[in-house]
Formats: sequence, structure tokens, C-alpha cells
Amino acid sequence: KKEKNVAANDLKEYGDVYSLTAIKPDTRLFLSHHEGKRTADDCIEFFNDIEERRAIDSPIPVFTSDNWDPFEEGLLNVYGFLEAPPYCGVGRKPDPILVPYPNLKYAKVCKKKKNGRLIEIIQRIVYGDPKEIMQLLGIDSGGKINTAYIERLNLTIRNSLARFIRKSMNCSKVLGRHTHALDFFQAWYNFVKPHKSLRLRVDQGRKKWTKRTPAMAERLTDHVWTIMELMTQGADSMIRSEERRVGNE
Repeated sequence: KKEKNVAANDLKEYGDVYSLTAIKPDTRLFLSHHEGKRTADDCIEFFNDIEERRAIDSPIPVFTSDNWDPFEEGLLNVYGFLEAPPYCGVGRKPDPILVPYPNLKYAKVCKKKKNGRLIEIIQRIVYGDPKEIMQLLGIDSGGKINTAYIERLNLTIRNSLARFIRKSMNCSKVLGRHTHALDFFQAWYNFVKPHKSLRLRVDQGRKKWTKRTPAMAERLTDHVWTIMELMTQGADSMIRSEERRVGNE
């Protein structure tokens, strides 16, 4: 089945492209994004990218998402291992199956709609100990499993990048440039854009609050960057990275 408005001789990257995004709720850090189709393979690439960014001494984070099955499959492929089921001694030995690591924690929110209206929200623990997940997410103290932070990030992306406006002349024509545009947005969001929810009260004369960005909350920097600083620091970082790569070859 061909996608709408895609000709037979068009490149494979043409057509509908979906962005998968991840955020760290406590610091609002925009962790990762992946552009592709709505498949389990894309989810696996997405979670592999998140895993590469995790410090080796930090625990696997608690994952939350909406009710989309490929997320479950993607997590299992990245944070799982093959295990042979018990053999009863009769017939053919069962093939190994993927099982999650004991420290993998994943919960999702299932929203049921009828006639376009939300009628029920079901919270489900997929992997991990429910009591531990409830404690880590603050659910035991009256909180709820929710996807509000990532949904707000997705709204900010759509309002900030004209490429994400549906049915307009601003849509991306090349997948690589589309991804690069989101790369730049990610850097701006983390280092340049202060977040009101992250500000700290200081009460220094007329100054009541100090602004903070996700990168400041994550202790990646100690100040709000300007666009000029973002462009120059980013270029310097790329040059140093390339020099290290060449030196290692």
C-alpha cells in the first residue's frame, strides 16, 4: 500500500514521518528524538539512543508512555535478555524468549475514547514491581502515572517548528534536514529556553527569582545560554569531537 502523495519513483524516506521524543521529568531535559515510521524497529533505535546517553553507574530509569504497543517491544529488545523456558523432558525443547531485566520499570497510560471524547483512563504497570514504581513516581502519595510532560514538550515542538504544522507548505522535504532542525531545537530547548517550573526563589532585592534551563537543572551548565553561545559552543564541541576521533584512528 502506497502512502498518500508519494509517487512510485520517490525516495523511500518520502511520506509520513513520525518523531519519537523522550524527556526527563524532574529537570525537563529533552533527552532524545528519533524520526521514522511507526514500527517496533524505530522504537528499538529510539531506546538504544536513550541507553547510550545513560551513565554507566546510573540505574535504568522508570519509563512511562501512552498506550502504543511498539514501546513495549522496543524496551524489551533493549532492556531484555534471552532466557530458555523450563523443559519438561517431553517433545522439542522450547525456543529462548526475551524477558525484561529485573530492574526495568515501565508503566503506561491507556486512554479510552468514545465519539471523540475521553471516557476512561487506565494506568497499567507493564514491567517492574508495582509498589516500587508507585513510590518512585510519587503515586503512593496521591500522584498519578501520566504523560503530561512529554505531551507538553510535543506541543512546544509543534508550536515552535513550522515543519510540524500539518497540511502546510512548510513541511520538510528531506528527512536529514528535518532531523537536523529537531537537533537544533533540542539544543535550544535544553540550554537557551528558561522554564518557569525550574526557576529558584532568591529574594535578592528586586530580584525574586533566578531563571533556569533544563541544562542548568541537570548541572550541565551554570547559566542561561544565548543563541550565539549555543552556536559557538556547539561548533567548538564538534571540532573537539572530530579531533579526538581522528587522533584515535
